[in-house]
Amino acid sequence: MSNKPRKSIPASEQTVEDGATLLDPAWERQQRKTFTAWCNSHLRKVDITINEIEQDLRDGLALIKLLEVIASEKLPKPEKGKMRFHKIANVNKALNFVISKGVKLVSIGAEEIVDGNRKMTLGMIWTIILRFAIMDIAVEQTSAKEGLLLWCQKKTQPYRNVNIRDFHASWQNGLGFCALIHRHRPELLDYHSLDPENAIENLNLAFDVADKALDIPPMLDAEDISTKPDERAVMTYVSSYYHAFASSSKAEMASKRIGNVLDVTMKNEQMMEEYEFLSSDLLEWIAEKIPWLSSRPEDDSIESVQQALEEFRTYRSSEKPPKASDKTRLGIIFSALQTRLRIANRPAYAPGDGKVITDINDAWENLERVEREFEEWIYPEFRRLKRLSYLLQRFERKSSNLENWIEGTKPFVEYGAIDSLKLAEVSALKKKFDAFMLDFNAHIDSLAVIEGIVEEINNLGFTESERVNDRFSNLQQEWQYLGDTANNFGAEIENCLQRQQRVDELKLEFTKLAAPVNKWLDGAIEDLEDIYDVNSLKELEELEASYNELNEEFAKTEPDRNRITEICENLKDFGAADNEYTTISAEDIDRKWDEISDLLPQKSELLAEFRNKQMSDEELRKAFAEKANEIGPWIEEKNQYVGYYVRSMEGTLEDQLDNLLGMEQEIKAFGHNINEIFDISKKIHDAMIFENPYSKYTIESIRSMWDELINSVHSSIQVVDNEKLARDSKGITNEQLQEFKQAFNHFDKDKSGVLEIKEFRQCLVSVGLIPDIETNDEEFEHVLSVVDPDGSGTITIQEYIDYMIQEISEQDTADQIVESFRTLANDKPYITEEELRHELAPDYAEFCIKRMMQYDQPGAPADALDYTSFSSALYGESDL
Repeated sequence: MSNKPRKSIPASEQTVEDGATLLDPAWERQQRKTFTAWCNSHLRKVDITINEIEQDLRDGLALIKLLEVIASEKLPKPEKGKMRFHKIANVNKALNFVISKGVKLVSIGAEEIVDGNRKMTLGMIWTIILRFAIMDIAVEQTSAKEGLLLWCQKKTQPYRNVNIRDFHASWQNGLGFCALIHRHRPELLDYHSLDPENAIENLNLAFDVADKALDIPPMLDAEDISTKPDERAVMTYVSSYYHAFASSSKAEMASKRIGNVLDVTMKNEQMMEEYEFLSSDLLEWIAEKIPWLSSRPEDDSIESVQQALEEFRTYRSSEKPPKASDKTRLGIIFSALQTRLRIANRPAYAPGDGKVITDINDAWENLERVEREFEEWIYPEFRRLKRLSYLLQRFERKSSNLENWIEGTKPFVEYGAIDSLKLAEVSALKKKFDAFMLDFNAHIDSLAVIEGIVEEINNLGFTESERVNDRFSNLQQEWQYLGDTANNFGAEIENCLQRQQRVDELKLEFTKLAAPVNKWLDGAIEDLEDIYDVNSLKELEELEASYNELNEEFAKTEPDRNRITEICENLKDFGAADNEYTTISAEDIDRKWDEISDLLPQKSELLAEFRNKQMSDEELRKAFAEKANEIGPWIEEKNQYVGYYVRSMEGTLEDQLDNLLGMEQEIKAFGHNINEIFDISKKIHDAMIFENPYSKYTIESIRSMWDELINSVHSSIQVVDNEKLARDSKGITNEQLQEFKQAFNHFDKDKSGVLEIKEFRQCLVSVGLIPDIETNDEEFEHVLSVVDPDGSGTITIQEYIDYMIQEISEQDTADQIVESFRTLANDKPYITEEELRHELAPDYAEFCIKRMMQYDQPGAPADALDYTSFSSALYGESDL
C-alpha cells in the first residue's frame, strides 16, 4: 500500500508543479544552489550541512531536522534503520508534517525523494520555502508572493534605476539588492556611486555585503542572475532580506506603541479630571440640598408652605435635572474609564475619598429619600392648609350669621309676662311664636353645617382649633338657651291659647307664605355669598348646576312673593299695616328679593370667571397632552432602537459610530419639541394645575426619558468608541467583535442587554473559553471575579466584550513600554529630551518630558530622563 499523500486538490491551492514538468537547466542549477544555501542557513543551527540537496535529503533525517528548526516544533522520532523502507518512513513523517500545516503537495511522494529525484526534491523544498519563509509575508492584505513583491517596491521606490516588477528581470543589474541594503543599512554601501551597467559588480557587491554584514549566505551566482534569473531562486534569496530587515522597523513600532499608550493615558487623565470635578460639584450640591429638604417652615401658615412648595417645584424642574444628568454622566465616565483602563492593562481608577460611584449613589439615594419625605409632607400640607383657610372663612361667616340671628331673636322669646295682654294680642303672639319656631327649626341645619365644619377643622389639625371650638361651644350654649327660652315662652303662650281668637286669615296666609319664602331667600343668599374653591371642570359644572337650580327656584318662588305683596296691599286696605303674627315683614322679603336679584348676576359673572380659568387650564392640559403624546412615543421608540442597535451587529464600528452620531444629531434637532413642552409645563406650573387626564406622561417622565435617551446615545457612542480603541490597540477585527456580539445576543433571550450567570456560562462554553461541564466551578468563578467583581449577578454586553478582548489580545505592559523606550534610546538606560522630541509627536514628547524624573546615575547627561520609572507609573506600579 502506498503512503503517498492525497494528490487530488483544487488548482487554486497547488503549490508545486507536476513532477513531469521540464525545468530549464539554468534555472535548475540556480534553484539547487539557492535552495541548498537556504537549507544550510537553517541547518547550521543544529550543526548540519548538506552539499548535494537531492542526495543528502534522501534518508529523511536532515529533512526532519530542517523542519524542526524552521517550524520550532518537534516532529515524530525518525526511524534508526538505513534500509529503504526506513528512509521512506522518515520522509513521509516530514511530508505529513508539511501537509498538517495546510500545504498541498502535488505529485510528490516519499519514494521520489528517497530515489533522489532532483525535480521532486527541488519542488518539495520550494513548497517548504513558500510555507515557512514567504507565506506570512502579506503587505496591505496581499498574497504571499504579491506581499513580498509589494514590500520590495515600497522599499526601493525612492531609488533611481530600480523598477521592481517581478522576481526575475527586475533584479538583473543588481541595483535592486543594493537598494534594499542601502534603505535599511546605508552605512554598508554607497548606492549613489553604483552604475547600472556594471551588473556583475553590483550583484557581487550585494551578495558579499549580505553575507558578511547581514548573515545572509550567498544563494545566487551573479552571472546567472544577470543573464537568466530563476524566479524561485530570486524569491528565496529576497525573502532572506525581508526577514533580516524585519527588525529594522523596531524603532518605528516602538514609537507607535509608546504613542498609543500615551494617547490612551492622556485621554484617561482628562476623563479622571472631568470625573473629579463633576463628582465634587455634585456632592457639594447634594450636601447643600439635603439640610434644606430636611427642614420645614417655622410656622404652618399657608403663605410659608406655599413659598416652600414653589421653591421645591423650582428645585424639581430647574435645579435637579442638570444634576441628575451630571450623575448619569459620572456613571458613563466611570464605566468608560474603567473599560479603557482594563483594555489598556492599567490599574482601575480609584476616585478620591467619598467620590467613588457607590458614595455618589449613596449620597443621591439619601437626597432622593429626603426629597420623597419632603414631597410626602409638602403636598398634603399645602392641601390641608388650603382647605383649612376655606373652612375657616365658612365657619366665620356662618357662625356670625347664626350668632346675629340668635341675638336678634332673643328679645322676642324674652318677651316677659303675657297675662296682661288681651286675648287678641296673645293669639297674635302665638302665631308670631309659631312663625318663630318655623324659623328656629329652619336654622337647625345651619348649626349642623357649622358643627361639620368644626369637626373637619379639628381633623385637619388646625393649631388654633381651641379658639374655633370655644366659639362653637358658646354658639351651642346660646342656641340651647334660645331653644329652652323659646320652649318656656311657647308653653306660656299655650296656657293663654284658650283666650285667643282666630286671627285674620289674611295675616295667617301671609305668615304661612312668608316663612318658607323668607327661609328660602336666606338660604339662597347664603349660597350666593358662599366661597368656592374650584379645581376642575367637574367641580365647576356642579356649581353651575347648583346655580341654575337656584335660578329656577327663584323664578318658581316669584308667584308666592307676588302673593305676599298682594296680601300686604290688601292689609293696608283694611288699615292693618303691621302683622302681629310674624316677625317677617314684606319689607324684609322685598329687601332680600332685591339682594338676590343683585347677587344672581354677580354669581353668574364669578362662575364665568371660573369657567374661563378652567377652560384655560383645560387648553393647557390638552396642549401639554398633545405634545407629550407626540414626544413620549418618539422618545420610547428611539430608546428601544438604541437598545436594539447596541446589541446588533450591523456594519463596521465606523458605520455604527456614524449612525449613532447621526442619531445624536437627530435627537438634538428634536430638542425644540422638548423646549416647547417645557414652556407649556411652566404655564401649567404657574396655573397651579396638578392633574392631567389626557396623557399618561408628565413633565418629569418626559424629562427622565429624554435624559435617558441622551445618556443612552452618549453611552452607546462611548461603547463603540471603546470597541474601536480595543480593535485598533489590540488588533481585534470587526469580524471578531461581531462574533462576540452574536454569541451574546444568542443567549440574551429577553433582549435585556444583560446575561444572567447561567446564560453567561453557556455563552463562554459556546465560544470555547470554558469546558462544557457544570462541575468546573473554580475556573468559572475566577472568570466571574474578573467580569462581575461586585457580584451583581448580571453581565452587560460591554463587560462581556471587554473580557473577550482581554482573553484574545496581547496587552501592552510596563515592561513592553520600557523596551520600546530602550529601543528609541539605542539601548541606553535613559532617554534625552532631544530624542523624545525627535521620535515622538510633540504632544506626547512634552507629556513625557513633563512627567519623567531626572536620571541621576553617574555619567548621564544633564537632560537624561528616567523612562523606566515613568513606564512603571503608567501601569500603576509606582507614582508619577
